[in-house]
Amino acid sequence: MSRSARSCAVAGAFLLAFTGLASADAVKLGRPALPEEIKAWDIDVRPDGLGLPEGKGSVSQGEELFQNNCAACHGEFGEGVGRWPVLAGGQGTLKSERPEKTIGSFWPDTSTVFDYVHRAMPFGAAQTLQPDEVYAIVAYLLYLNDVVAEDYVLSKENFPKVALPNQANFYDDDREITEKAFWNAQPCMKDCKPKVEITSHAAVLDVTPDAGKEGDKPAGAVE
Repeated sequence: MSRSARSCAVAGAFLLAFTGLASADAVKLGRPALPEEIKAWDIDVRPDGLGLPEGKGSVSQGEELFQNNCAACHGEFGEGVGRWPVLAGGQGTLKSERPEKTIGSFWPDTSTVFDYVHRAMPFGAAQTLQPDEVYAIVAYLLYLNDVVAEDYVLSKENFPKVALPNQANFYDDDREITEKAFWNAQPCMKDCKPKVEITSHAAVLDVTPDAGKEGDKPAGAVE
């Protein structure tokens, strides 16, 4: 499971907008982004703590904040309400038929938790939490997943020392090394096969629903 895949989509989207590779004048579209606009977007946090704001928060503070801002969807103990995401538990279930992918059982880094809470939570009021509040909520979530003790205080200084249980099962993208032997230095781009032959059609394979008469259910529709 590649860490680089998690950031490539976002990085690609903002590369042209926020770097000198293609200015607004060059593409004749919009205007250069202002420093304060770039700063507002530049809130990601790396696993080593780079990008973290100053601040700290305790498990006990996080519990109160979680109940007031998060429990309506995620439950009082991170168990999830209805179909809202479960945040705690699930250890040892990843190889089962119904794996429970939570912070404690699946997520790779504490920075993933902090970044998501900081960037997107609470639902409907994203980025309204202050840094100390985010630290506290993350501390409480770590406690719910048996990662830290009840009296733990999470801060910018000790943040990089916190390791999630499944961290070792994530790895950097190594395809350039492990799959390079399968790459063709000169891939075929034209007339690669002597003859292109259609062997079947989607309708014959029954993967394209048949509309039938007006009002009828398409063939193959889920009942």
